[in-house]
Amino acid sequence: MSNSKSRRTFIREAGFGFAASTFISPASVFGKASPSKRLNIAIIGCGDRMNDELLMELLKIETVRVVAAVDPFEERRIAKAATCNAAYGGDYCRTFEDFREVLAMPDIDGIVVATPDHWHVPIAIAAARAGKDMYVEKPLGISLPRAKVLRKELARNRCVFQYGTQQHSSPSARQAVELVWNEYVGKIQHVDVWAPSLGIDAVGKIESQPVPSNFNYDLWLGPAKEAPYSDARVDNFGVWHCYDYALGFIAGWGAHPIDILQWGLQKEHTAPVRYDGSGFVPQEPDLYNTLRNWDIDMAYADDGTKVRFMDDSIAKKEVGGYHEYYQYNGVAFHGTEGFVCHSRGACYLYHKGKYVNLGSVDFDSFEKRAVVSPGHMRNFVDCMVSRETTLCPIDSAINGDAISHLGNAAIRTGRVLNYDPKTLSVKGDAEANAMLARPEREPYGIS
Repeated sequence: MSNSKSRRTFIREAGFGFAASTFISPASVFGKASPSKRLNIAIIGCGDRMNDELLMELLKIETVRVVAAVDPFEERRIAKAATCNAAYGGDYCRTFEDFREVLAMPDIDGIVVATPDHWHVPIAIAAARAGKDMYVEKPLGISLPRAKVLRKELARNRCVFQYGTQQHSSPSARQAVELVWNEYVGKIQHVDVWAPSLGIDAVGKIESQPVPSNFNYDLWLGPAKEAPYSDARVDNFGVWHCYDYALGFIAGWGAHPIDILQWGLQKEHTAPVRYDGSGFVPQEPDLYNTLRNWDIDMAYADDGTKVRFMDDSIAKKEVGGYHEYYQYNGVAFHGTEGFVCHSRGACYLYHKGKYVNLGSVDFDSFEKRAVVSPGHMRNFVDCMVSRETTLCPIDSAINGDAISHLGNAAIRTGRVLNYDPKTLSVKGDAEANAMLARPEREPYGIS
């Protein structure tokens, strides 16, 4: 964004149809201009996800300074700013309730978004329109049509985007995809994918409590529909498992193994086109009304590769029946001569009837090699400087996210869905297409 563009103009162009609070100019906030080689970053969302893998990684990068901590919870933004200032040894990071103020500041080079899921894409769209680079936590969001808008704005404003599927930068994931790419276990026949779920026994009580005085609940709700405040609604369980704000762990956890699935099959440019699933959908008055478990059969269009996407309660029996080192999350690529399995931090190779020590595999001899990542956050920062594409760009995020959306819709409709990855829509099914988005509360909608 040009330094001459007014904040009022930015708010209008970003598409938010509501008034903003008084703008604090960058000079009054940050004092002297930072060195030209330093990147000023704002962290938006200061809850549990802004943890060691995000904020701590940022603080380790010498060319970065975190100068703004943004959250509608006062104590959260204060705590994260204090962490930054302790690391920097000075009063460099300021606190903000409203992300709009920060996006309007020309001195901000990029943002890291770790809000509840329903705010991911709206904030990212506004950031792209402001010309900011961004690291956006997974899952991408709760609306595929809005994701399409984000992709357009990123291209139009030439912004760097990194999707927060950090396992993509792990050495074990790189080993897994290289084994698959080089057909170490032969041609891939089918793939199993699984992730943990909340389980069917947890119940969230819907109740009304007074809004804490140090919390902007209306801003926290943002585009989501009006709802009574309660501690349960805004804590991690409510944020992750209330359908107004998220798809549940089918997306929140599922994004990680889905990313490895897409990467391993070299299909990050697309998504499966057929979805047939079953699962348990809680009903009102349960606050936790996202899918509690799921079992989805999927298939890609080009080569017909079949995928089974399960929650942990099902996979523990199905995958655990053939995989001796089963963990609660993972992806298993089944070839003609065995399987390659990746679970967080670990790669397993089962070849010709036995497990193989990866130390005996000559990865250097492979024709197809994956990019060696310096770390997911570091890759984002490096690309901010080089303007190259990140490891997990927007198409990777959209197509991976679509898998959770389509699986969710297939279960809720009880029908087989035929999906078009080019249009991000279901063929001939208006009800299913309506489930790929959410109504947006005024005045927080984005045009």
